[in-house]
Amino acid sequence: MTTGIVGGHRDRGSVMNTFKPRTLPEVFRGSEARKAGLITEWELRGNSVRRLFQDVYARADVVVTHELRCRGAALLAPPEAVLTGRSAATVLGVALANPYDPVEFIVPEKHRFGPIVGIHIRRTEVKPDEYRPWQGVRIARPRRIALDLLLRLSPRKRGWVRRLRIGVPDLDAFLRSGLVRWPSLLPLFYGRRNRGIRLARQALQLSDPRAESKPESELRVVLDAGGIYATPQLKVRRKRRRYARLDLALEEDKVAIEYDGRWHETPKQRAIDLARRQSLEAKGWIFVIITADQLATDYAGILNQVRVARQTQAARRATATC
Repeated sequence: MTTGIVGGHRDRGSVMNTFKPRTLPEVFRGSEARKAGLITEWELRGNSVRRLFQDVYARADVVVTHELRCRGAALLAPPEAVLTGRSAATVLGVALANPYDPVEFIVPEKHRFGPIVGIHIRRTEVKPDEYRPWQGVRIARPRRIALDLLLRLSPRKRGWVRRLRIGVPDLDAFLRSGLVRWPSLLPLFYGRRNRGIRLARQALQLSDPRAESKPESELRVVLDAGGIYATPQLKVRRKRRRYARLDLALEEDKVAIEYDGRWHETPKQRAIDLARRQSLEAKGWIFVIITADQLATDYAGILNQVRVARQTQAARRATATC
């Protein structure tokens, strides 16, 4: 494919007319830059450029972001390829992909593309209303991005809870952005027969844009798997004014389930958490605090803690009525 570029954009015109003399775009094909006389083979191996993919480079003065790598990957992709999943979400401002995560494309089943190191490619049906033009290729529209955030989870891997712990937080964050609404996804998810669609539908039913962090979403998935259905970001009110907000809560039982990440370990944050929790405990609430290590490895322990807390509250209520 003889394709020139300007500033990361595809141009199907003459290579020699593509580049301004001695000026490299932020991201470019190495072979095209050499033909245009903008760089030598030796310079491509030096520290003035960074290699993003085979034959795709960025200037060394440019910060490598996932969006930049998406632009670089677009120089290798056929025009029928559709940027989607975490990559497309990140380009649209929902930062789900880290800079060096694989760039995600789907291509219609009849087209061939890849394999290429650093690019993840799925071959599947893509409808004309599911994408728009972007950087010489295509980018998925929000509804299709939401679908591919979940179809990217391999149905071959064991442990459906672990797979949902990946997909649900991504969808929660994407829904929270406002780019797409939950009801609009129902016809798409329930009108297809893609591989992995059953798991995707399950993740859709678990999704909730009220969750404010990935660990909160993951914790909600673990609780749901154990038959415990908690409300995210519950607002506790006093005299019609918001008094506090809880990560997850069983309102009827007055059980608050909160995730304490690393930032909760600072002395200042510990003091804030303690004062807040003591105030709510005085009003009858009981707290279950989950750490990062527990969330990573101890599903059964988490569920047991919550069940014990519910039993404690039930015993308190029984004592109060006696």
